[in-house]
Amino acid sequence: MIPPKFEYVAPTSVAEAAKFLAAHPDDAKLIAGGQSLVPVLKLRLAKPGYLVDLGRIAGLSYIREDAGKIAIGGMTTYADIKSSALLREKCPLLTETATVIADVQVRNRGTIGGSLSHADPSADMPAPILALDAELKVVGPKGERLIAVKDYFQGMFATALAPDEILTEIRVPVLTGQRSAYLKAARRATDFALVGVAVRMRVGKGDVCEEIAIGITGVGEKAYRASAVERALQGKRLEAKAIEQAAAGAVDGVTPLGNIHGSVEYRTNLAKVYVARAIAAAK
Repeated sequence: MIPPKFEYVAPTSVAEAAKFLAAHPDDAKLIAGGQSLVPVLKLRLAKPGYLVDLGRIAGLSYIREDAGKIAIGGMTTYADIKSSALLREKCPLLTETATVIADVQVRNRGTIGGSLSHADPSADMPAPILALDAELKVVGPKGERLIAVKDYFQGMFATALAPDEILTEIRVPVLTGQRSAYLKAARRATDFALVGVAVRMRVGKGDVCEEIAIGITGVGEKAYRASAVERALQGKRLEAKAIEQAAAGAVDGVTPLGNIHGSVEYRTNLAKVYVARAIAAAK
């Protein structure tokens, strides 16, 4: 299908883009790589009067270590994340996730900031971002602020971003002495996640779980932390039985969604299975 008519705007600075969004709060959409927004436009599920292209703004694509954390620019592509030697060494959970996102064409165009701003409940990247306890820097006409990821995802395609704010940077920790894994179930290798599970943990002597964080996507109306599983494993030996028992809480406090790709019962069971598998993979 052909998208509806719109005016194209190409600001050259974040401040200029934020000012335009503030002036058109109900009629402007940001476009980064376009891998989420363009299909929505073609289906006419969105009909903005203006598309504000972030591609002309310099300095929004980078991966660098800064003050003990790794800073990732909002316009950084999945391909850049996948190929980053810094992330592979110090935060491999993100490179592992980027490897299984969609296909080569999408990875070359799609951006981490675009994905997190769009907040598709079945997107891959929100799961590791939650497991990493990331911070998100956003910029608007009133300046910049940091949002803890635990406060960021608020519902289906809904985030803590104000209408005139732009996600410019994601900050994740260096995983010194920690282990991680991302596993997802999908109908085809290039599809969104039916269930995606990201695990970050620290394992001590005797195979005891000293710290664990689990992000899950694809199950409910937004990505979430599997807090019940984390509590069940904290301080416990990571034996197969303990992992299986803990994984039973994978959807505690969450209302799983059913659709043509998987019923509520199917997704619920799949979440439990993949939580256990991802923990075992990280272990």
